[in-house]
Amino acid sequence: MNRSFHKSQTLRFYDCGAVEVKSKFGAEFRRFSLDRHKPGKFEDFYKLVVHTHRISSSDVTIGYADVHGDLLPINNDDNFCKAVSSANPLLRVFIQKRARALRLGL
Repeated sequence: MNRSFHKSQTLRFYDCGAVEVKSKFGAEFRRFSLDRHKPGKFEDFYKLVVHTHRISSSDVTIGYADVHGDLLPINNDDNFCKAVSSANPLLRVFIQKRARALRLGL
């Protein structure tokens, strides 16, 4: 890939105010975007993730990788907004079934 093309794509991405989300559930990845300035409520985000991955049971936890690579939970409006605002430019989201997530301390 031409490096200058990649840089122009990144700059265009910042200009539109969108955050690209890459979510992972098991071995399945999905991509979608959110408005960086008005990301919405956690409950709506949760429903979007469950719908996007076609998860029949909504008994899952959602986490994200911060800039240091640490896995942090997304479980309320405050940490959802923190996750979106810290995305640079990609928000990496990990979905886990609740029983497994409890063993991991989420």
